[in-house]
Amino acid sequence: MSYFRKLDSQLAKMLALFERDKKWLILINADPDALGSAMALKRIMSYRVADVGIAHVNEVTRPDNLSMIRYLNIPTQRLTPAIAESYDRYAMVDSQPHHHVDFKQFHFSIVLDHHPLVEDKPVEAEYKEIKPEYGSCSTLLTEYLHNLNIRPGKLLATALMYGIKSDTSSFERNFCDVDVKAFRYLSKHADHNLIRKIVRSEFRLEWLHYFSQAFAKLRIQKNGAHIYLGEVDNPDILVILADFFLRIHEIVWATVAGVFGDTLIVIFRSDGVSREVRELGKKADQLFGDVGSAGGHATMARAEVKLDDIPDDDPEAFTLSRLGLS
Repeated sequence: MSYFRKLDSQLAKMLALFERDKKWLILINADPDALGSAMALKRIMSYRVADVGIAHVNEVTRPDNLSMIRYLNIPTQRLTPAIAESYDRYAMVDSQPHHHVDFKQFHFSIVLDHHPLVEDKPVEAEYKEIKPEYGSCSTLLTEYLHNLNIRPGKLLATALMYGIKSDTSSFERNFCDVDVKAFRYLSKHADHNLIRKIVRSEFRLEWLHYFSQAFAKLRIQKNGAHIYLGEVDNPDILVILADFFLRIHEIVWATVAGVFGDTLIVIFRSDGVSREVRELGKKADQLFGDVGSAGGHATMARAEVKLDDIPDDDPEAFTLSRLGLS
């Protein structure tokens, strides 16, 4: 029995898209899983096309993400119109086109993801594979490398291994047997000291004052917690606070919202056990998808809405209304 799925005919279809005179750009909403997956797809494309670049649509500020990019030499750059125009074809990993407003301007030839599909927002691409049962997109790309007989180098194996570790929360949330197999396979080639170094980079000193603000603004709703922080210097603090409050024994769901630049961002988290707060990715899309971009997993999701699209110029009231907490 093969260690991974046999994908010969499937991958032949993807490889047929690669022309030696074309330049490809891999677009991501940067997090550890997306970074590892993009690095792997770039490796697959290498020597098959004229050039491969990686660009992220979000501002990368979380310490673990910055450490990952730095220590693993991931050549990603912030997406700009000039960068986009210098490439011929586009690929996406660990996302779908409706997940971020900046994705909507592109036609993607390749889409590889593990987030749940949204029925009324189909993914269109010459080649696509969406595996919601997988705990990470890095698992899918590890399968591809194995099928193509590409042994991942130390930095690539470390990136993919950390992508799996991050998106499965060290196998504490949704994962399947293939995730475990991929993690075990990568562990033979990865640098575990580098992984420990990246893991330890979690907080910034200047973020601590947001915790005191969060405690002051905390709203308990039955067995859940909601916080509206207002303007924030960094949207990653919203994620960190949502994860933090979900660790409280009586809390089974948490939503943390704030404004970064010209955008309202709402982070959703749940324990995955309570029936009323399952399928958060679909829930986020139902609540905010008509006015912005939204998506995610069953237990974690994110929505973004431009302030210009919020009525009465009151993002807090808008958020409470949409969440049914007003």
